[in-house]
Amino acid sequence: MKICKFKDIDESFFQKIEFENISSVSEIINAVKTRGDEAIREYCQKFNDGFIKNFRVSDEEIKEAFSKTDEKTKDTIQFAIDNVKEFAKAQLNSIKELEVNINGNILGHKIIPIDSVGCYIPGGNYPLPSSAIMTIVPAKTAGVKRVIAMSPKIQPVTICAIHMAGADEIYRIGGVQAIAAMAWGSESIEKVNKITGPGNKFVTSAKKQVFGQCGIDFLAGPSEVLIIADETANIDFVAADMLAQCEHDKDARAYLICFSKEFAQKVDNKAKEYLKTLPTKDIAQISYDKSIAVIADSIEEAIRLSDEKAPEHLELVIKDAKNYKNRFKNYGSMFIGNYSAEVFGDYVSGTNHTLPTNQVAKYSGGLSVFDYIKIQTYQIINNKALKQTAYNASNLAQQEGLYAHKLASDVRLNSF
Repeated sequence: MKICKFKDIDESFFQKIEFENISSVSEIINAVKTRGDEAIREYCQKFNDGFIKNFRVSDEEIKEAFSKTDEKTKDTIQFAIDNVKEFAKAQLNSIKELEVNINGNILGHKIIPIDSVGCYIPGGNYPLPSSAIMTIVPAKTAGVKRVIAMSPKIQPVTICAIHMAGADEIYRIGGVQAIAAMAWGSESIEKVNKITGPGNKFVTSAKKQVFGQCGIDFLAGPSEVLIIADETANIDFVAADMLAQCEHDKDARAYLICFSKEFAQKVDNKAKEYLKTLPTKDIAQISYDKSIAVIADSIEEAIRLSDEKAPEHLELVIKDAKNYKNRFKNYGSMFIGNYSAEVFGDYVSGTNHTLPTNQVAKYSGGLSVFDYIKIQTYQIINNKALKQTAYNASNLAQQEGLYAHKLASDVRLNSF
């Protein structure tokens, strides 16, 4: 881990990934769009998923997956589902349909779920049942009628999590071809209205390219955590949390902002000690070596730096941390205090782990139940309020030179 002073921070601290339209991704999308199932099978086989006769996981295979998954794991999955569902319900209940009277006209909005959603569950490096929980449970809580899940090299534990979370259809497809299949459909797969879920740079590029054909949640880059810690922070906890982020993949990053070189060095020493016996050392070591610790002079400097970085995960481990939580504006999810490990948010506490990276947190929050609903407005213009409404609408239409707009307003005004 690199250790530097606040004044010596370079651009590596603010690294961003540009998601360009990768040509190979465009090729796969166009192939699936034009050749459907044939192209999906072709690319699944090309990218080491083998020949797939039936894309959809059958009821018999779901039962088999449950028999292969131990009861402790299934209980853990259910614990996570219950917590994520309870939080999603609370979020949904926090917004209400409304109707107001403005100048005699009735204006309002209603809240309805999206009709169909596709959830992408990564599975290349590790099976990720947690991603199934985080994408599917909020969708079903919102009332989405049809939720499908797609995952490569799908393992029994992932099938269990997908089914327990409430997905209506499960497919053993991954990569770009999965995104294209959800966006455009094929002979055996019905397209969806929106795609959610994390993925590698190729999956993310595919999501970018299909946006417009269907909706997406957001474009997410490599996973990251930023920990702000002072002398009250547990060094063992901080080092473990940094490595937990680094083991995701070689492009993941952990950042530490602290207030003394001695503290940073202690964290670094502990992380290196953990790495000696860490089973995922081959990946975590590469990411950790590229991670950065910054020595700040004050909490104000730390706040400014954090908001500019806009991290996916923000851990706040300082004295009276709760008193500072409202000072931070840009982050995906915040974890306050020594015991609020980011890993708890990854798995079971109830908040969502699908979060904005790549500074997307400057303008967007993480995945939630709100991503699966639509807020639709309506209006009822009262004839008693028509004169004032039409008069002003006609004036604006004339200023814009849109005379059919003015006509549509005037004919109503003149109908009395």
